[in-house]
Amino acid sequence: MWAVSDLHVTYPENRDIVLGLRPSHRDDWLIVAGDIAEKVDDIEWALGVLSSRFAQVLWAPGNHELWTLPNDPVQLNGVARYQHLVRLCQRLGVLTPEDPYPVWTGNGGPTIIAPLFLLYDYTFRPEGTHTFAESLAAAYAAGVVCSDERWLNPEPYESRQAWCQARVALTEARLVETSGARLVPFNHYPLVREPTRVLRYPEFAQWCGTEQTADWHRRFNVVTAVYGHLHIPRTTWYDGVRFEEVSVGYPREWRNRPTHRGWLRRILPETAAEPAPFRTL
Repeated sequence: MWAVSDLHVTYPENRDIVLGLRPSHRDDWLIVAGDIAEKVDDIEWALGVLSSRFAQVLWAPGNHELWTLPNDPVQLNGVARYQHLVRLCQRLGVLTPEDPYPVWTGNGGPTIIAPLFLLYDYTFRPEGTHTFAESLAAAYAAGVVCSDERWLNPEPYESRQAWCQARVALTEARLVETSGARLVPFNHYPLVREPTRVLRYPEFAQWCGTEQTADWHRRFNVVTAVYGHLHIPRTTWYDGVRFEEVSVGYPREWRNRPTHRGWLRRILPETAAEPAPFRTL
């Protein structure tokens, strides 16, 4: 079981990375935790390549897939755009947050693999701000504003917060039904706020998740929580639970990383348990 995110195949260098991604065994699965691209045809291209190579591909959307750019022939917004992408995945045999959670029975199983689509609700606020209005004003003042404010339309919801609330409620109910089974949830955003503490621009954290999921890694039998979005690939541990940030990121970012761990991160079988409550590798 491998994982990757933030492929951003709009960049030719990143398209080359996707062309080089291959399983080590014909039964390998691949988690793709969002931000493949902005345009639907690029998303379809990448998922088509990967689904032709891996025994099973699983996808959860990032914010970039939900953007509606003027140059995308698919001019759908919000829920309609997400549903269009789900149908695209179904044609390719790619599993999504709308499908029954599959069970990995290979090495490291049996384990439920749960694609999550949760969005964010601006509750990861910068220090000194206490409301949505204050945190957003602080971001604009600092010149650190996510492009979602322009391109991610939440229709028919009145706001991204409302869409997030609906997705959290739906997903929480489904996770309760896993009844304590071993679980690998993957979401584009981290389930806890702690990984955002290392962001160069703390104002950006408000577009990185929701406090509503802060205890999910403890409430449910989570083996490893997989996420992307931050473009800071690393392994951390919270309350004894392993978190894997699996993003590729933009070429200007990955070219400057001092070390390279490989584009795909192995999720199952698990690595040795880490005794400390928090560690960054």
